[in-house]
Amino acid sequence: MSQHCDRVDVVVVGAGAAGAALTWRLANHGVNVVCLEQGGWVTPESIPSLTPQWERARARSHHPNPNIRKNAWDYPIDDADSAIRPLMYNAVGGSTIAWGAHFPRLRPCDFAVHSLDGVGVDWPIGYDDLAAYFEVNDAMMTVAGLAGDPGNPPRGPRPCPPLPLGAGAQRIAEAYNRLGWHWWPVDAAILTGTDPHRSPCNNCGPCDLGCPRGARSSTDITYWHQAIAAGAQLRTQSRVVKIASVPGRATGVDYLDADGNLCHQPADHVVMAGNGVGTARLLLLSADDWCPDGLANSSDQVGRNLMHHPTGMVTGVFHEDLQGYEGPFATSIVSQEFYETDSSRGFVRGFQAQTIRSDGPLGTALGGYLPRLPWGRDHHTQFDRQFGHTASITVTTEDLPNPDNRVTLSPDITDAWGVAAPKINYRVEQRCADTIAFGIERNTEVLLAAGAHEILSLPLVESAGFHLLGTARMGENAASSVVDGQCRAHDAQNLWIVDGSVFPTSGAVNPTSTIQAIALRAADCLAEQPMLIGVLDA
Repeated sequence: MSQHCDRVDVVVVGAGAAGAALTWRLANHGVNVVCLEQGGWVTPESIPSLTPQWERARARSHHPNPNIRKNAWDYPIDDADSAIRPLMYNAVGGSTIAWGAHFPRLRPCDFAVHSLDGVGVDWPIGYDDLAAYFEVNDAMMTVAGLAGDPGNPPRGPRPCPPLPLGAGAQRIAEAYNRLGWHWWPVDAAILTGTDPHRSPCNNCGPCDLGCPRGARSSTDITYWHQAIAAGAQLRTQSRVVKIASVPGRATGVDYLDADGNLCHQPADHVVMAGNGVGTARLLLLSADDWCPDGLANSSDQVGRNLMHHPTGMVTGVFHEDLQGYEGPFATSIVSQEFYETDSSRGFVRGFQAQTIRSDGPLGTALGGYLPRLPWGRDHHTQFDRQFGHTASITVTTEDLPNPDNRVTLSPDITDAWGVAAPKINYRVEQRCADTIAFGIERNTEVLLAAGAHEILSLPLVESAGFHLLGTARMGENAASSVVDGQCRAHDAQNLWIVDGSVFPTSGAVNPTSTIQAIALRAADCLAEQPMLIGVLDA
C-alpha cells in the first residue's frame, strides 16, 4: 500500500541544473511546487578537494561514472554496447556537483542545422527565444567571462570578470593570434567577484570534485536555497519509479523514500528533469495499459537519438614549467574558428577547441587522458618532463541524431531496488571521427606554434560522456518528437520535459547553459496554465 501525499500544482523529478532552475522560477511565480531528488545534499566536509587523497577520490569514490563510483544514490548503467561511457551524478545539484563549469551557449546556427546544412532536424525554437533566459541564468550562476566575443551574438557584461588564462593558455592564445584564428576567454560558472555567502575562486584546480569555497556554481548553492526560500519543497532520497497516468494525462509520480516506502505524489503537472538517460528510463518504466511502449512514446522517439559530444584531444609538452595544474581544469579559452560548415573539409558542421590545463601528480603518473608513464628506472624523469609542462586542446564535435543511438531498459541489470537499469547503445558516426581528425591536425599546428616540443593525441576520449542529449526531443510534429517547443509532451498535455533530452540536435558546445535557459522558459509557459492554483497574476 503506497503512502499518499497532498496534491500539489507541480511535481518536478530531478534537482539538477534543469530541475533547480525550473523549480526556482515556478516558486517565484507563486506555484505550489515540490521537487523529488533521489540523491541527497553534498556537504562541504565530504568534498575531497582539500585532502591529500583528492586524486584517489577522483578515481574511485568521486569518479564521474556511476558504475565506478557506486554511490548509494546512483543507479547502474548498462553501457557494454556504448563507445562512450555516460557520466552523471545524482544529488541536489545533479551533475553540476561533478562538473568543470564551462558555460557556453548554443550558437544561432545550432538551432537550424537542417535548414543550413541538410542534416539533423531544426529546432522549433531559436536563439532569440532563449536570449533573455540566458541572461537571467548567467546572473543566477554568477558567470565569469568577458563580453564582446566576435564569434557569438552580443550579450550583456558578465556578472564576474574572467578567470586568469594561465601560462599554457596564454601561449595558445598567442599562437591563435599568429594564425589569425578566433579565440576568446570562456564563460565559466565560477565566482570571481564578491558574494556575501561564497568565496571567489583561488585557482586551486580540482573543480570537478567540488569546491569547498563555494566558488564553483553548482545549483545546490545557487538556485536551491533561493527556491526553498521562495516556498518550493525539496524532498531528497526520493527515488521516482513511475509516472502515474491515465489516457492523455499524467496524474503524479510514484517514488520510494529513504526507507524504501512506496509513496504517491499527485500533481496537476509533472515535470521531468532527470537528464537524457534518466528521463528516458523513467518514461519507459512508466508504460501502462494505454501506453504499453512507455509514457509519451506514441512516436517511438523516447530513448532514441541519444547524442553525446564525441571528443578528441591533442596535448603539447613544453620545456618550460607552465604550472598547468593551477586553475580550474576546463575553463580557460576556446576557439570556434572551425565551428560552422566548410564544404571543402569533406564533412558538415564543425567543432569547438577548448584549452584545458595539466593533470595533478597522480593523474600525470597514471596517464589520465594521456599514455601512462612507464614504470621503472625512467619513471621520475618522464614525470618531471610532463608534470605541469603540458597544455591540451579538446576537439568537441557536434553529434547528430541517430535513432539507433538510444536508451532502452536493460534486460539484465537492475538498481538496488530491483528497478531496470538503463541500457545504452551508442556508436560514433564517421562524420564525428573525421571532424576530430581534422581538429587534431589544426590544433597540432596551434600547439607547435605555441612552442610545444612534443605532441600527444587521443582520437576519442571514451570517458567523456558528460552530455546526455536528445532522447525525448522537441518538435512541432507529434509523429517525430516527444515534446513541443514549450517542452510539453504531445501525448500528455500536463507532462513536461526540461532537461537535455529535449535537444533535437546537440551543437558542439557544453549544453548546461542552454538546458537551464530552456527550463526557465518552460517554467514561464507552465505558470500560465489556467488549471494551476496561485499562478502569477496576469
